[in-house]
Amino acid sequence: MKLVTFNIRGDFGIDGENNFDCRKPLILRRIQAQQPDVIGFQEVMPHVQRWLRQNLPGYTVVGCGRKADYSDEAMTLAIRNETAELLGFEVFWLSPTPDQPGSRYAHQSECPRTCAAAIVNVQGMGGPIRIYNTHLDHLDPESRRLGLEQVLRRMEADAVRRPMPAVLQGDFNAEPDAPELAALKQKTPPLGLRDITEAFPFTFHNFYRGQEPICKIDYIFVTPELTAGKVERWMDNENGVYLSDHCPICAELWRQPQE
Repeated sequence: MKLVTFNIRGDFGIDGENNFDCRKPLILRRIQAQQPDVIGFQEVMPHVQRWLRQNLPGYTVVGCGRKADYSDEAMTLAIRNETAELLGFEVFWLSPTPDQPGSRYAHQSECPRTCAAAIVNVQGMGGPIRIYNTHLDHLDPESRRLGLEQVLRRMEADAVRRPMPAVLQGDFNAEPDAPELAALKQKTPPLGLRDITEAFPFTFHNFYRGQEPICKIDYIFVTPELTAGKVERWMDNENGVYLSDHCPICAELWRQPQE
């Protein structure tokens, strides 16, 4: 299967030549050329999600906003209908009350954070897999730690209930050595997750405007049942227009044959 994590950049109208309207043609050309089976988007505003549904007719696009009324940014998944089937989808909030829309940790930013959890059956993968798409808090390291650990607990519980390969991906807003990501580096984690994007020196570039440091904050982690082939950053640039202020990451995955 071909899987992508893609922070599409919130459409705030403040990016000049890289405003979302300017990036639309580039985004569509890249997706049409690559035809991923699954795309996990972050920072998808409601009108951007409608645009994705209208302009990706070969995909099932699902997601809900992070606020109490389901408005604002969403963790959105696009599933290619020709090669994949969405078997289950759920959104939970990174908070002490994950089933309460709009909830968050008291000390984090004002932005609620969510994780979209899906079960997807992709042709040739030998059975369904779980995909977890998330975006951790951009201001508070402790909230990132709590949110990540909550996602990992959910993944472990899901694996106990019904084992299957799993992918954890998204924008973690922290570099690989950040203390809040320590749970991913335990020597014997129950999930056995490994980072298939570790070779990349950076994924966030802020349109190369120099206002923030270039850094790696986007990831794809997989469980041991999955093997990665080609993993690449999409670094399209047409006359200073980029796909996003992040490099989307595209990975080719297959399932290890059972012995």
